[in-house]
Amino acid sequence: MGPFRRVVFGITVEWPTWLALFCCYAAWVALTLGYHVIGPWLFMPLAAYVVGLHSSLQHEALHGHPTRNRRINEALVFLPIGLFYPYRRFRDTHLAHHRDERLTDPYEDPESWYLAEGDWFAMSGPVRLLRKFNATLLGRLLIGPAIGFVGFVRHDFGLIRAGDKRVAKAWFLHLIGLAMVLGWVQAVAGINPFAYLMLAAYPGASLLMIRTYAEHRAVEEVDGRTAIIESGPVFSLLFLNNNLHAVHHKRPRLPWYRLPRHFREQRALFADQVGVDLVPGYGTIFRQYLLRAREPIVHPFMQRKESGD
Repeated sequence: MGPFRRVVFGITVEWPTWLALFCCYAAWVALTLGYHVIGPWLFMPLAAYVVGLHSSLQHEALHGHPTRNRRINEALVFLPIGLFYPYRRFRDTHLAHHRDERLTDPYEDPESWYLAEGDWFAMSGPVRLLRKFNATLLGRLLIGPAIGFVGFVRHDFGLIRAGDKRVAKAWFLHLIGLAMVLGWVQAVAGINPFAYLMLAAYPGASLLMIRTYAEHRAVEEVDGRTAIIESGPVFSLLFLNNNLHAVHHKRPRLPWYRLPRHFREQRALFADQVGVDLVPGYGTIFRQYLLRAREPIVHPFMQRKESGD
């Protein structure tokens, strides 16, 4: 069973994830209730971190943690304190993302930032400029959350119009969760919902962009498409060790607290894999790519002649 897992009432639970969940929600409640005491400038970085951590916990839940019960895991992370994405849509699209043979594909990888060649040429000049800025780390932090959300909503509402009831239900449940979160934020904590959006939800999404900016790249070798970014405790906790992203893709069922040990034990194997992208830290990414693109916008070898509807 291991030191981090226990069976309670017949359910296997993992106490590090339970502890992270408790601390995340306790911090969120304390920050929202204390907003008018600490002020917006202290609230923003702390709340953004908590929102980012909650997204990482949602990622753990969809991979089967802290219990083996899918409904319990969903209930634990259902409340959308990050506002933007329905948990069930995050779950479904992320699991589709784990088809490694299609990683970075502009159409078949739901988390890809690459564009098909035809889609790029169909864009207007101003939109291309936005996309070029978004290809830099600074752009990804500032406008990446908005670009990603708009594209996600357009895609999902197209599915809903086409009669996809599963997607419609996910958004309906999300709206219920949004009403609960914003009800607390405004009625209990006394925070303007727009202020919460700009001081907590959007900065939290921007923090997550630091990880997603460098975790994949478009190369022919499948093993080379996913990065390992060695990080200090602040980012490692925020991302729940998902900065060791190649390890996660190789062992997606492994809980977050076991990833570092597995990487240490298998470091030579990962280092010797064909083209594995090993980055010494996020500081390196900031220094090299804050103002220039790390990857091309148009995918270099997938969907070269197609355009989306």
